[in-house]
Amino acid sequence: FHIGEREEKCVIEDIPSDTLVVGNYKVQRWDIHTHDFLESAPGLGMFVTVTTPTGEVLLSKLYGPQGTFSFTSYLSGEHIICFQSNSTRFAVIAGSKLRIHLDIRVGEHFLDESAIQAKDKVNEVHDRLEHLIEQIHHVTREQDYEREREEKFRKTSEETNSNILWWAIVQTLILISVGIWQIKSLRDFFIAKKLV
Repeated sequence: FHIGEREEKCVIEDIPSDTLVVGNYKVQRWDIHTHDFLESAPGLGMFVTVTTPTGEVLLSKLYGPQGTFSFTSYLSGEHIICFQSNSTRFAVIAGSKLRIHLDIRVGEHFLDESAIQAKDKVNEVHDRLEHLIEQIHHVTREQDYEREREEKFRKTSEETNSNILWWAIVQTLILISVGIWQIKSLRDFFIAKKLV
């Protein structure tokens, strides 16, 4: 994505609790002379801020023009990940565009292939098995989180349907009461005028 040099850009990630999140990013600055983005942006860093669903700041750190950040969520819900350059140029001068390449991996732990090749076959199978077990635990946590969200949604839907039913009953009773009152008022009017 593209942002201005002094602009803040945020990404929302829906993350289950107790989940590791790893993010890699790279910043490129627009070059006026070549009319293209430079391969890197030396001297330019990024403030990375992660906020929990309750508004608590989980991570706030300054990184370089290319880096990796990670955090573990302790609450399930929408986490806000914000990026802002550490440019000190004035807003009038800092009109340069930045391109940010972002890769966010939620709950994944990648195997280090070079370390696995250095070990013998038994250790390789053991490490791969541990990796699979870890991924199974992650999938289980993800399913529990989705089940919890579905249960909240179903409860909210049932409450809404119940409220609609009671509102319809109240409207019907009001309509019947007004109808009876109008008939009684008309009948009393006709009796008073001696038309009946």
